[in-house]
Amino acid sequence: MNLKNLQGKIKILNEQTIPHYKLYSQAEKEILTKTVKLNEEVGELCNDILSVLKLQRRAKLEKFDKRNIYEEFADVIITTIQLAQAAGVDIDRAVGDKLKKIEDKYIRKR
Repeated sequence: MNLKNLQGKIKILNEQTIPHYKLYSQAEKEILTKTVKLNEEVGELCNDILSVLKLQRRAKLEKFDKRNIYEEFADVIITTIQLAQAAGVDIDRAVGDKLKKIEDKYIRKR
């Protein structure tokens, strides 16, 4: 199969599997936007982690500033909180509940 055939098959597949929903509200659009933004920020953090470990290509390593990783961690945290707010999630409760679950599973069982 060549790429032209693959593109044709994917076009037919796309036409047959078009989602039957729309984003109706501004809140839904905001949640989607924040979700995509979070993925972008996580990707940037991953790039910096690869650079810290010297697993990036040479061109990226030459431009890498180790201090930037602090900003990338902050971006991930800030964007996560923004997404939680957009989705109506109480971040204090979510983190507290999760920490309790982790403690129950790993610490109290010892």
